[in-house]
Amino acid sequence: MAFGLLGRLRRAGMRNLELAYPAMPVAERTELLQRLYRNLGWQLAEFAQMRRYTSSDTASFARYEGLEHYLAARDAGKGVLIVTGHLGVWELSSFYHSLMGHPMSMVIRRLDNPLVDDFVNRLRCLHGNQVLDKDFVRGLLQAMHDGETVGILMDTNMTPPQGVFVPFFGVPACTASGLARVALKTGAAVLPGFMLWEPAEKKYVLRFGARIKLTRSGDDEADVVENTTRFTQAIEDMVRRYPDQWLWLHRRWKTRPAGEASIY
Repeated sequence: MAFGLLGRLRRAGMRNLELAYPAMPVAERTELLQRLYRNLGWQLAEFAQMRRYTSSDTASFARYEGLEHYLAARDAGKGVLIVTGHLGVWELSSFYHSLMGHPMSMVIRRLDNPLVDDFVNRLRCLHGNQVLDKDFVRGLLQAMHDGETVGILMDTNMTPPQGVFVPFFGVPACTASGLARVALKTGAAVLPGFMLWEPAEKKYVLRFGARIKLTRSGDDEADVVENTTRFTQAIEDMVRRYPDQWLWLHRRWKTRPAGEASIY
């Protein structure tokens, strides 16, 4: 019903798929987008049940992969920045991590309805997680100083100067540069982390990748762009592996370089 009724979102999703997979037939794009709607429905159902989950009962439907990458980064003591995105079950990922004894902070955008925002954040923080407003840079720097972990969803459209243009599926996309700036300033470890549904296992897998090496050339702005490119590539690599689990409905390429026509 959502796929059929929400025309604006459907059109944005189809346009995004056209940009990312220009050779993909329309019928295949439609099927992929329909699977995304199903996965979003599953995530909503998981969110409604999260308050009941315990560390023991999640063993039947969730597990880690690459936890050693996270633990090594944490033990380095300079803080951990998790590059993630609206892929898989992003709401469950940080919740599961905290449930298993690894509370973290999340950079979020406040919801427009304060009652819903309060309700959602209470659930997110049941097991020690904290939320940071997306503009709360000082809090992010302090978290790194204290050796904490912060997850940042950096696959949404931004506008300059908060964003820089880097390739995403071969198309310039205005992308948040704050993570790169904080990592360069603090020496924090940066690694990708995503929780994906694995159909063959019928389980969610919270997968941490190896630490992303930062470029430090001495040209601060060039380094910000290069490192943001690397972080974005880590997201793209995972989206290509699980294309029906990424939020294609978001107008990711809305902001265009000066003089370039609108994509949507």
